[in-house]
Amino acid sequence: MPSSPSYRRMTTFGVVAAATFSACSSAPTPLYHFYQEHFGLSPLVVTIIFAAYAVSLLLTLLTFGSISDHIGRKPAICASLAMNALAMALFILAEGGGMLIAARVMQGLAMGMAIPTLGATILDTDNERGPMLNSITPFIGLTAGSLLAGLLVTYAPDPAHLVFVVLLVMTLLEILLLLAMPETTRRRPGALASLRPHVAIPASARSAVLRTSPVNVAGWALGGFYLSLMPSLVTAATGIRSPLVGASVVSVLMLVATATVLLTRNAPATRVLPVGTLSLLIGVAVTLIGVNLQQVVLLFAGTMIVGIGFGGNFSAILRIVLPLAHNDDRAGLLSAFFVHSYLAFALPAIGAGLLARDIGLAQTAYIFGAGVIALAGISLFAARRIGAPA
Repeated sequence: MPSSPSYRRMTTFGVVAAATFSACSSAPTPLYHFYQEHFGLSPLVVTIIFAAYAVSLLLTLLTFGSISDHIGRKPAICASLAMNALAMALFILAEGGGMLIAARVMQGLAMGMAIPTLGATILDTDNERGPMLNSITPFIGLTAGSLLAGLLVTYAPDPAHLVFVVLLVMTLLEILLLLAMPETTRRRPGALASLRPHVAIPASARSAVLRTSPVNVAGWALGGFYLSLMPSLVTAATGIRSPLVGASVVSVLMLVATATVLLTRNAPATRVLPVGTLSLLIGVAVTLIGVNLQQVVLLFAGTMIVGIGFGGNFSAILRIVLPLAHNDDRAGLLSAFFVHSYLAFALPAIGAGLLARDIGLAQTAYIFGAGVIALAGISLFAARRIGAPA
């Protein structure tokens, strides 16, 4: 039974493991500037490192995203943890751009399998709180990873390696803990067929996914910009070179997003969406003013407002969409949702990284921000039509 002690342990394990994967994914963010200086990397190589992660993650979501619906959750979780451990080891051994690209590719493979599998596991074991838990775990992990890396890079010895040693130890411990956890779904045939690249959205959820797409794209595109370029933008716009400041801006986004998820968890999702979308619009405008005036205080203020929209929208969309899938379709739906989300996360950020080579980060931020503001404006009208799916 999902209410049994073993299932409650599995819920806790799923939340902690999902947060660990997110922490691993954001840990390199404060290190990008360090890598540029110490490894002699160009901005283009840094963009390729980010793109390698995004592309490998998307390809894995398209192929292995629903594999746990067929082989079981535990084997898929174990495989993703093993790949994540290898990625952390590659980061520790990295001495140049090639190894960093390899580490990010392996990390993308691990995340692509872990995200839908752990999300489905949490829903398997706690159907009532599952959507809320799936909403907050990415933000908790992203906050922890970027802040931990920023602190260690600024104050600890061996800044390029220590954070990945910590995350490697955590990953290995989770592999051991997994052995004592229960399986939460039945095996069923079709595993090989499920590896064929596809996006499987159950018919019952298609309308909701379509109607929430504009809001989802706006939030994830902004998240991709923050995690790839915001620390460098802080340095370029304000002259503050401390990795901790850039990491703190990213962490504030995730902390406010987490708090928003918790504070709005009992509010109707269809009411949260318009408020969250308006917050994105206002927050981006304040952030761009901070860039123009070279005021780090305004960067933090704008980021806090953006965080309200980022967290509120993500939680509301999951609360609308996830309950519409049956147990056997959950990993597949989550995989499709995250394919859509990570396309919005990766492609605009990669484009911004390439554009920054030619016109600079500040001008790129203005163009990127204008695009998000326009999309948020469109989303305000789209959000008014979302009612029936909730």
